[in-house]
Amino acid sequence: MKKYLSTFLVLSFLALNAQQTANRFFYELTFKPKKEKPETEKVMTSLDITKDKSIYQDFTVPAQDSIIKMEIEAMEKSGTWKDMSKSIKMPKFSFKIYKTYPDMTVSYMDRISTKLFKYDDPVTFNWKILPDKEKIGAYNTQKATTEFGGRKWTAWFSTELPFQDGPYKFHGLPGLIVKVEDDGKNYSWTLQGNKNVENWEEFSFAEKANTKYGMSNTAVATTKEKFTKSYENFKADPLAEARPYMTPEFLNRTMPGSSKTFGEMMKEQEKLLKDFFGSNNNPIEIPDTKKKK
Repeated sequence: MKKYLSTFLVLSFLALNAQQTANRFFYELTFKPKKEKPETEKVMTSLDITKDKSIYQDFTVPAQDSIIKMEIEAMEKSGTWKDMSKSIKMPKFSFKIYKTYPDMTVSYMDRISTKLFKYDDPVTFNWKILPDKEKIGAYNTQKATTEFGGRKWTAWFSTELPFQDGPYKFHGLPGLIVKVEDDGKNYSWTLQGNKNVENWEEFSFAEKANTKYGMSNTAVATTKEKFTKSYENFKADPLAEARPYMTPEFLNRTMPGSSKTFGEMMKEQEKLLKDFFGSNNNPIEIPDTKKKK
């Protein structure tokens, strides 16, 4: 039965990709945002697999796409502004991880202010496949271990899911990774389910709508070093790019359909971004301080 199921999955996958669809796998991520504290948080993430690539991301915003669409369309129709941060749950992670098939080139994509950046991030996993087997959810899995990003990882993969991929940057095993976690349980992904997404699109409605307000969805190619430096500057002053336009006259103007001024809105946005940047000091990959001068 398992053999027929695997064959069916492969045939279905090939047929669906001809129609621009994707196989979306949902992973619940349990993580410790503060390295000095034992408390954990949970967030749903997704891995969209198409015939030529996969995209991993925090699924918080895409999950609310229909609500965001309704809110934005209502604002555009009325010509008034609404603070959606009160009704929309914010993501825990803003980046996306791309893997191209069949070469499995890994790329990292994230936004700095209004611009989108992307850089190649070569990753080689030296997996040690072990004989241990375990049933996780509906799948029979096998154990594998590796070291990556300054941590030791244990993964459980299933050949019943014929994709050599997994959450975040993980890949390279003879089956989809069903579970992966580091030995300190700082980060742990577990597969929760999957679905076929018809008429799949790379960007959500919210991301496409943002292009009307100066945000770009065309990624600028850069290097990891340049991106990291620019991102650190952005974290230190999230509104640096906008400051030349923040004249007293502009800041004192009232938002359309609101009693709030542009200045008050900008302060709220700055606090939102700084809270986001300060919420996690325990990254997935531990920075290699030996490389720093």
